[in-house]
Amino acid sequence: MSPAKKDVKKVVLAYSGGLDTSVIVRWLVENYKCEVVCFTADMGHEIDPKILKTKAINSGAKKIVVKDLRSEFVQDFILPALKANALYEGQYPMATSLGRPLIAKWLVEVAHQEGADAVAHGCTGKGNDQVRMDVATRALDPRLKIIAPLREWEFKTRDEEIEYAKKHKIPVHATKKNPYSVDSNLWGASIECGVLEDPWTEPPADAYLDMKPLDTLNDKPEYVTIGFHKGVPVRLNDKKMTALAIIEKLKTIGIKHGIGRIDMVENRVVGIKSRETYEAPAATILITAHKAMESLTLDRETMHYKELLSSKFSELVYYGLWYSPLREALAAFFDKTQETVTGDVRLKLYRGNCIVVGRRSPYSLYQLNLATYDIGDKFDHSAAEGFIEIFGLPSRVIAAVNKLKG
Repeated sequence: MSPAKKDVKKVVLAYSGGLDTSVIVRWLVENYKCEVVCFTADMGHEIDPKILKTKAINSGAKKIVVKDLRSEFVQDFILPALKANALYEGQYPMATSLGRPLIAKWLVEVAHQEGADAVAHGCTGKGNDQVRMDVATRALDPRLKIIAPLREWEFKTRDEEIEYAKKHKIPVHATKKNPYSVDSNLWGASIECGVLEDPWTEPPADAYLDMKPLDTLNDKPEYVTIGFHKGVPVRLNDKKMTALAIIEKLKTIGIKHGIGRIDMVENRVVGIKSRETYEAPAATILITAHKAMESLTLDRETMHYKELLSSKFSELVYYGLWYSPLREALAAFFDKTQETVTGDVRLKLYRGNCIVVGRRSPYSLYQLNLATYDIGDKFDHSAAEGFIEIFGLPSRVIAAVNKLKG
């Protein structure tokens, strides 16, 4: 055993109960000869603590700590992302990206409570999550050792892990026929591996976690109204609810109508392109509604500049830089922009489509007497000529200079 391994007496493992982390428990015990404490964060993916405890102990863990982090996840991570309309590369709502810094926060906290020397995770050696977990952990406690078994162990494929699990009688859901790797929480789910690694192949029905094929869904649309107060969802269909309750309800409604299916090729942090499939019903509905609310209440310059900063904010979150000064500064900017983002948005949900059909706000910048082409038009049409003359002046000057160049 190497000196580094000898220094590790106790490890806190970020544990999901899936194939990788189930195998990791036994692997750590065998290879590091250490005590393993499992930590599981409940962020809305319907876990059963009793089943997890049994599986973790049977795999070789000393104990397991399960923490309900749903409210903290919503308040401190999802809502800042919603205010930013955060979508990586314009599509991905970053459910997994947002969850990792919260898991890292509590992984460090449990390590302190347990007197652990190290923390461990099941992130792969070429994925994004290893960056997010490692960077966040070091930002919170640079003294803790980080163990990433998938970067150092002998297994080359998931099939080999499955065989190891069978050998050690570790119960796992993954099989050679169903090799998908799934990560889910309140804000969405990511599904990888198997046939999904071919970007030309349409995701089969069994690759989705909750979604059913669109052609099998109810042929009747459903309307929902979401009420916002300073950018935060506070009402659903005129019923006052917490943001957590609204997200949970919209997840159920969205699944029923196939809202939030995403299939994209994205640029990972480590520099490779990856085909990813996601389910993000609540995120898709809320971001769509939030954008509609902002279109009514934000002035043009703020709205356009906010879009630029939103892209940067999304990059920082995706890259694992949640605990960075710039991410925090951008969040403060977005909070300022939300002061008038109050009102209601009405949406029509139908077979994968989330369509804004109405919006209203006491802070609306939309003025009918300026926008209308009908009777009641108060816009001064005679002022347009002078405006165009001044607005187009730079173009006219450039044209004149270019003509001199011959």
